[in-house]
Amino acid sequence: MWRRSLHAGYRCFGCKSVGPKGIWGLHAVRACSAPAFPADRITALQAVDIWKTHFKEKGVTEPDHSSQYIIAHLLGAKTIEILEQKKLTEFLSQEKIEQIWTLCTRRLSRMPVQYVIEEWDFRDLTLKMRPPVFIPRPETEELAELVLTDLQMKQMNGDTQHTCLEVGCGSGAISLSLLYSLPQLVAIALDQSQDAVDLTRENALRLGLQDRLQIHHMDVIKDAETVLSLCSPVSALVSNPPYLFSEDMLSLEPEILRFEDHTALDGGKDGLKVIKQILTLAPEILSNHGRVYLEVDPRHPPLIQQWVEANVEELHYMETRHDITGRPRFCIFQKKKSNKDHKLDLD
Repeated sequence: MWRRSLHAGYRCFGCKSVGPKGIWGLHAVRACSAPAFPADRITALQAVDIWKTHFKEKGVTEPDHSSQYIIAHLLGAKTIEILEQKKLTEFLSQEKIEQIWTLCTRRLSRMPVQYVIEEWDFRDLTLKMRPPVFIPRPETEELAELVLTDLQMKQMNGDTQHTCLEVGCGSGAISLSLLYSLPQLVAIALDQSQDAVDLTRENALRLGLQDRLQIHHMDVIKDAETVLSLCSPVSALVSNPPYLFSEDMLSLEPEILRFEDHTALDGGKDGLKVIKQILTLAPEILSNHGRVYLEVDPRHPPLIQQWVEANVEELHYMETRHDITGRPRFCIFQKKKSNKDHKLDLD
């Protein structure tokens, strides 16, 4: 399946990050109005050029990609490059021009392109997107691939029945991607946001994966006892949790500040509020030798390792993995075999 190129250049049309949630530089937001509606007929290429120029003049990030993705979407494609030249050079209908002006004006307000066109690709899937549900970044594709590789290895060794828990599912990207790739997998997805729960459910139904996915509206901190009762045991616990340091919230791009759910970003003073809760609950949720996979801020791995070793003796910090840009981005843990199970083995 052909996909948009996510790993080259721009990630979230406004998120100028050091990672998927990293630290964003704040751009000045100017009062913006749309360019004059064309008096004469125009082609798609002319529309792309008009809006690219206007976005650039108004300080909208990624002006080229913004205009190209929006107009390609309205022409029934994912990128300009795969459209036939004829379609790009023939005159647009009045209705199509009005649609382009409507969607590009939304982008002018700094709405991320993913929300403007209401969809985006994640690995092999195209998912519905809408604000304020967090937009998955390419680094989270890497997180899903880490989990997938480990579960596939277990299946090759004859261990085929697995359940995966995703904490903070957002659009459902990780869970749905794993379910799509592993037909025997069952998944549970949680989010504190009803908007996220609804969008995950919608994406699951569209992809025909709803029968293997349980979706719960739960806060892993406030509803800890319920999480433990409904979500264990699982062989994999995966999360792209809120991990921004609270002080970094002040420097968010307009695209993030205005449109995305801040609770999906703000991890507290040290960025570890939700992460510590997940790791505290993990030994009671995981089956023996089950693993936790977390996406974190590049500053976090040594802090997390030190905290786990001091506070969660049932978890073994296995390793830190780097993302495609070379930053320490993913922490992997494994549940140690309990004393009770050692006793059972001896018996």
